[in-house]
Amino acid sequence: MTNDVVIVGAGPTGLVLASELALAGVHPIVLERLPEPTGLSKALALVGRSVDLLERRGLLERFPAVGPPVFAHFSMLPLDLAVVGDLGVRGIFLPQAQTEEILLARALELGVEIRRGQAVDGLEQDPDGVTLTVHGQPVRARYVVGCDGGSSTVRKLAGIGFPGIAPARLLRLADFTVPAGVAGEGHLDLPTGERLPYFISGVVPLRDGYFRVITNEPYPAGFDRDAPMTVEELQGSVQRATGVRLPITGTRWMSRFTDATRQADRYRAGRVLLAGDAAHIHLPAGGPGLNTGLLDAFNLGWKLAAELHGWAPEGLLDSYHTERHAEGARVLLHTRAQGALALPDERVASLRTVFAELLQDAATTRRLAGLLYSLDTRYDMGGGQTHPLVGRWSPEIDATHTAKPMLFGAKCPGWEDRVVTVPTGDPEAMLIRPDGYVAWAGSPDDGALEPALRRWFGRPSA
Repeated sequence: MTNDVVIVGAGPTGLVLASELALAGVHPIVLERLPEPTGLSKALALVGRSVDLLERRGLLERFPAVGPPVFAHFSMLPLDLAVVGDLGVRGIFLPQAQTEEILLARALELGVEIRRGQAVDGLEQDPDGVTLTVHGQPVRARYVVGCDGGSSTVRKLAGIGFPGIAPARLLRLADFTVPAGVAGEGHLDLPTGERLPYFISGVVPLRDGYFRVITNEPYPAGFDRDAPMTVEELQGSVQRATGVRLPITGTRWMSRFTDATRQADRYRAGRVLLAGDAAHIHLPAGGPGLNTGLLDAFNLGWKLAAELHGWAPEGLLDSYHTERHAEGARVLLHTRAQGALALPDERVASLRTVFAELLQDAATTRRLAGLLYSLDTRYDMGGGQTHPLVGRWSPEIDATHTAKPMLFGAKCPGWEDRVVTVPTGDPEAMLIRPDGYVAWAGSPDDGALEPALRRWFGRPSA
């Protein structure tokens, strides 16, 4: 039996992609290495454009209260989003485990099949499909998408390069409880007021009695990252930063990560594609990894479905790499910049001071908010279109829960089987892709609508 799509990895990116495919009439199978969800908190927030897309799919009501990001910052320098309130930046402060529960429930509602305890250990592709080996047994698919994290097995087996920058810093993270509360939130200055080689990046109170601590140290030569992390290791790291031994009474999660920065050189290799951390890793400064992964999934889902349904125009699936690789590179750019600004060096301290002054300017805050939260994304929609909305996130609209292309204010004979038309009475019309970006806008009589329909949604039906 040949499956349409096999998604490897049942994290947030894989679950959103599975739901997007199911909404488009494709029945994916998700293979997950772990027998059960980890239940780990991991990323703590959804923010920016990913929140907007969840709203477009009718999922936002399943999440807790939505509001401004809990702590907006650039390298722990506060961003005052109130001065750019018209951007409407929204966040959801929620541990990743709970986000996964919501996304999993949605995928199951849509009929997605999830197979746990299924580790992929082989991959071969041919012109017609991909054969995975799972516990010695073949699993055949027309397409495979690796959503299996930074150490992606799919990426390695497909021979996709992962160039980048080796780590210079080692960060330790833990969610812990203490006998008495820990004062402070966000960046904690050392008693000396200096940023030493060993320092605390932050202590953040969570909503269930736990705190999250992150320490930041030089990456030691010969360090064994595979060795299990212990409470004593964490306490030693905190003590080197503060001179104080943290009185930890319990932990539910401890982890190490680095400032290594890498990006897949191809998001597509034949019938194998990558999304989320499998395609890009970086310092989790401000938590962009989860949000970027979801945006990868929203971009890829409808394009892969179009390919499978047979109406995709030439180059549509390749546009996934073109669009999302460029956006991923921007994420790597700003996380590297944030990491550099955090380095314990007198020259960097001067730069931080200047940068903090620049952040008092509303225009600078607007520019950084657009970068951090994917609000400034503009895709090239082709055709030499000059309308200011083309390529950008569409204005507020309704009725996109079905994840179909939508045409507002015009008709499209021959495309009604795949494009939903909505009369508006406005003099200008707008064609919106399923991922929420404007493919065309203008007068229905300007002659550019049909080329845009062909470019993104294939030939008209006979």
